Amino acid sequence: MNGRDTVAEAKTKAAVSQSSAATHSAPDEQDALTIGGRRFRSRLMTGTGKYPSLAVMQASVEASGCEIVTVAVRRVQSQAAGHEGLMQAIDWTRIWMLPNTAGCATAEEAVRVARLGRELAKLAGQEDNTFVKLEVIPDSKHLLPDPIGTLDAAEQLVKEGFTVLPYINADPLLAKHLEDAGCATVMPLGSPIGSGQGIRNAANIALIIENSRVPVVVDAGIGVPSEAAQAMEMGADALLINSAIALADDPALMAHAMGLACRAGRAAFEAGRLPMRAEANPSSPRSGRVGT
Repeated sequence: MNGRDTVAEAKTKAAVSQSSAATHSAPDEQDALTIGGRRFRSRLMTGTGKYPSLAVMQASVEASGCEIVTVAVRRVQSQAAGHEGLMQAIDWTRIWMLPNTAGCATAEEAVRVARLGRELAKLAGQEDNTFVKLEVIPDSKHLLPDPIGTLDAAEQLVKEGFTVLPYINADPLLAKHLEDAGCATVMPLGSPIGSGQGIRNAANIALIIENSRVPVVVDAGIGVPSEAAQAMEMGADALLINSAIALADDPALMAHAMGLACRAGRAAFEAGRLPMRAEANPSSPRSGRVGT
């Protein structure tokens, strides 16, 4: 890390710390996010990949206010570049681990890696952690999830007692099948992983939200806080954001901004938006005007 990076990190830490108390004060406990019977105050999940350093990742997780962090089981176990020391870099007494099956191309691979992920969580001291972010992605170019493989793996993992959070295309029918199979959430993509294209599947995501009885987590494609707020305003229950934070010029500051956007979007959804009209509607009454 060069001197410029060190100065930037110091400036970010100072800027974030000045407002962290206001930003991450506990939301209404009645509005907690519940997944698999476990309650979380934050509705933002973050990742651990693509950061320039572990120190930047640590600062970003802290700045985001998140309580769930996803970890690629295969990359941690193989000590892939950027993942050395990852398990020691996060305070697992405060952060809930979400092991993921990234890198798995088939249902069989994903089930095996999920089992390893459960053991990884135990090594972190989370003996009761059965969470898994299920990814089955045979397409190495576009990184689109396999719907059939995802459903097959989800059915097996639910039978084995996992709390399954499946990553899917924005397919309302698949989302319903996964919910019926016992998944704890559904995680439709906003647009392809790491693309930063935002919410390109809004109509389908809206249908998933409307018909789902489990939390809907928008995952992948969000690039800026306005898109994070948009997803929450639509009624999404939570967001998972990695690339937009890790690849920002100032990851910790972007994490801070995403945390604000997530909370603002949720508050806006709860408040209820102004109905859209085809014509203008004056904010002041027509009666009682001067000269009438």
